[in-house]
Amino acid sequence: MIFITAKFRIRPEDADRWPDISRDFTQATRGEAGCLWFDWSRSLDDPNEFVLVEAFRDDEAGAAHVQSAHFKAAQQDLPPHLAETPRIVNAKIDQDDWSELGELAVHR
Repeated sequence: MIFITAKFRIRPEDADRWPDISRDFTQATRGEAGCLWFDWSRSLDDPNEFVLVEAFRDDEAGAAHVQSAHFKAAQQDLPPHLAETPRIVNAKIDQDDWSELGELAVHR
Protein backbone atom coordinates (compact mmCIF):
# COMPACT_ATOMS: atom_id res chain seq x y z
CA MET A 1 0.00 0.00 0.00
CA ILE A 2 0.95 3.65 -0.28
CA PHE A 3 1.00 5.10 3.24
CA ILE A 4 1.00 8.88 3.60
CA THR A 5 1.15 11.17 6.59
CA ALA A 6 0.92 14.91 5.99
CA LYS A 7 1.01 17.87 8.36
CA PHE A 8 -1.16 20.85 7.46
CA ARG A 9 -0.57 24.17 9.21
CA ILE A 10 -3.83 26.06 8.90
CA ARG A 11 -4.22 29.83 9.11
CA PRO A 12 -5.29 30.60 12.70
CA GLU A 13 -8.53 32.24 11.59
CA ASP A 14 -9.51 29.07 9.68
CA ALA A 15 -8.27 26.33 12.03
CA ASP A 16 -11.54 25.76 13.89
CA ARG A 17 -13.37 25.52 10.56
CA TRP A 18 -10.85 23.15 8.90
CA PRO A 19 -13.05 20.04 9.27
CA ASP A 20 -15.82 21.87 7.38
CA ILE A 21 -13.41 23.41 4.85
CA SER A 22 -11.90 20.01 3.99
CA ARG A 23 -15.15 17.99 4.30
CA ASP A 24 -16.01 17.65 0.59
CA PHE A 25 -12.46 16.60 -0.28
CA THR A 26 -12.34 14.17 2.65
CA GLN A 27 -15.67 12.52 1.84
CA ALA A 28 -14.90 12.23 -1.87
CA THR A 29 -11.49 10.70 -1.16
CA ARG A 30 -12.93 8.21 1.32
CA GLY A 31 -15.34 7.15 -1.42
CA GLU A 32 -12.55 6.20 -3.84
CA ALA A 33 -12.36 2.46 -4.52
CA GLY A 34 -8.62 2.34 -3.75
CA CYS A 35 -8.66 4.46 -0.57
CA LEU A 36 -8.01 2.35 2.52
CA TRP A 37 -8.35 5.27 4.96
CA PHE A 38 -8.21 9.05 5.05
CA ASP A 39 -8.22 10.35 8.64
CA TRP A 40 -7.61 13.81 10.08
CA SER A 41 -6.42 14.56 13.62
CA ARG A 42 -5.72 17.87 15.30
CA SER A 43 -2.34 18.32 16.95
CA LEU A 44 -2.31 18.37 20.74
CA ASP A 45 0.63 20.80 20.67
CA ASP A 46 -0.46 23.23 17.95
CA PRO A 47 -4.18 23.96 17.49
CA ASN A 48 -3.45 25.24 13.97
CA GLU A 49 -1.91 21.96 12.80
CA PHE A 50 -3.87 19.02 11.44
CA VAL A 51 -2.31 15.66 10.62
CA LEU A 52 -3.70 13.59 7.78
CA VAL A 53 -3.07 9.84 7.77
CA GLU A 54 -4.07 8.24 4.49
CA ALA A 55 -3.48 5.01 2.63
CA PHE A 56 -4.19 3.78 -0.87
CA ARG A 57 -4.27 0.18 -2.07
CA ASP A 58 -1.51 0.53 -4.69
CA ASP A 59 0.14 2.84 -7.23
CA GLU A 60 -2.93 2.79 -9.47
CA ALA A 61 -5.18 3.89 -6.60
CA GLY A 62 -2.73 6.67 -5.68
CA ALA A 63 -2.64 7.86 -9.29
CA ALA A 64 -6.44 7.80 -9.51
CA HIS A 65 -6.57 9.93 -6.36
CA VAL A 66 -4.27 12.69 -7.63
CA GLN A 67 -6.00 12.69 -11.03
CA SER A 68 -9.51 12.93 -9.57
CA ALA A 69 -11.74 15.97 -9.96
CA HIS A 70 -11.98 16.39 -6.18
CA PHE A 71 -8.19 16.40 -5.84
CA LYS A 72 -7.93 19.09 -8.53
CA ALA A 73 -10.66 21.09 -6.75
CA ALA A 74 -8.78 20.74 -3.44
CA GLN A 75 -5.64 22.10 -5.09
CA GLN A 76 -7.61 25.30 -5.71
CA ASP A 77 -9.86 25.40 -2.64
CA LEU A 78 -7.56 24.43 0.25
CA PRO A 79 -4.35 26.51 -0.15
CA PRO A 80 -5.99 29.85 0.73
CA HIS A 81 -6.62 28.40 4.21
CA LEU A 82 -3.05 27.13 4.72
CA ALA A 83 -0.31 28.98 6.60
CA GLU A 84 2.41 27.09 4.71
CA THR A 85 2.91 24.25 2.24
CA PRO A 86 1.99 20.94 3.91
CA ARG A 87 4.80 18.55 4.84
CA ILE A 88 4.50 14.89 3.87
CA VAL A 89 5.94 11.44 4.41
CA ASN A 90 5.03 9.05 1.60
CA ALA A 91 6.08 5.40 1.63
CA LYS A 92 5.17 2.11 0.01
CA ILE A 93 4.82 -0.66 2.55
CA ASP A 94 4.07 -4.35 2.24
CA GLN A 95 0.81 -4.59 4.16
CA ASP A 96 -2.83 -3.70 3.60
CA ASP A 97 -4.09 -2.72 7.05
CA TRP A 98 -2.93 -1.58 10.47
CA SER A 99 -0.77 -3.96 12.51
CA GLU A 100 -1.06 -4.33 16.27
CA LEU A 101 1.45 -2.54 18.49
CA GLY A 102 2.54 -5.60 20.43
CA GLU A 103 4.59 -3.64 22.96
CA LEU A 104 1.35 -2.10 24.26
CA ALA A 105 -0.85 -5.18 23.91
CA VAL A 106 -4.10 -5.03 25.85
CA HIS A 107 -4.82 -8.15 27.86
CA ARG A 108 -8.24 -8.35 29.45
